[in-house]
Amino acid sequence: MLNSILLQSGAAAGGWSNILMIVALIVIFYFFLIRPQSKKQKEIKKFREAMKKGDRVTTAGGIYGKIREIKDTTIVLEIADGVKITIDKACVYPSANAAIESGNDIKNNQ
Repeated sequence: MLNSILLQSGAAAGGWSNILMIVALIVIFYFFLIRPQSKKQKEIKKFREAMKKGDRVTTAGGIYGKIREIKDTTIVLEIADGVKITIDKACVYPSANAAIESGNDIKNNQ
């Protein structure tokens, strides 16, 4: 009788440790995968809302250019002298050069 009671209490403790392990995995996934991704999406959304004429950007396809005109859902991008294309705003990201320049501006202001 005593053996069966001890075995049952050990099984209950094992159940709690399994639940605790699952909770720990969910927390790890949140902090290492979900949270950084949502933070990055917020930064990109903030950039797209702050775009203005003359900004240098990169398209999702890797085309670098300068914004010439901004419409509701599209922008006109000049990719070479006299060569303009119209693309969707959702396909635009800050270019590496623009990010470097803004980083240098921040360093110079400090």
